[in-house]
Amino acid sequence: MHDETVDRTTNGSGLIETKTLAEIKQLDAGVKFSEEFTGTRVPTLQEVVAMLTKMHFTGIFNLELKTNKIHYPGLERAVYEYFSSIKYPFQLIYSSFNGKSLAILNQIDPQAYEARLFKTAAKQAKTLKRSKVVEDFHPDIRWIKRHPFYAPAKHLRPWVVNSTEDMQYCFERNMAAIITDYPGRAVQVRQEMRGGLI
Repeated sequence: MHDETVDRTTNGSGLIETKTLAEIKQLDAGVKFSEEFTGTRVPTLQEVVAMLTKMHFTGIFNLELKTNKIHYPGLERAVYEYFSSIKYPFQLIYSSFNGKSLAILNQIDPQAYEARLFKTAAKQAKTLKRSKVVEDFHPDIRWIKRHPFYAPAKHLRPWVVNSTEDMQYCFERNMAAIITDYPGRAVQVRQEMRGGLI
């Protein structure tokens, strides 16, 4: 889930941490977005991973730990233990706005690939640049555009890159990836920029 509550993304209301999985599974996670998605249920992490594995997805799976507003004790270990118990075809990256969650993951598994999400603070970016825990940056696209000459030794995967103009900006600069709500549009823009090549 993206938020701490189910209000914005489903037909339910209330904090996620107060609900059981069975209660969450009864919610409609599509009706607020489009009639064609009515009846869509919230998938579990296991269901998402099973789908990606079935599709032979070999790209990057960016798993954001949503702990910046509410910290869910034990979440980092639970996620680590789950992925340690299975085989998966993709590259796994843990990301979070909460540096403490990434530090906990790093203590549990020093080999974990981690990326720090951040908004627009230059001071925060400088601290992250020196970080030995964080592998990559996932900054707000507005920050990237305000700091065009900033060149960290880490990969950049900006968010939320939804406009065609922002997509072109990122692709022209060969950023590691983008985080977008419109992957179809991103593929089309990239193909057009590369003369039809993916």
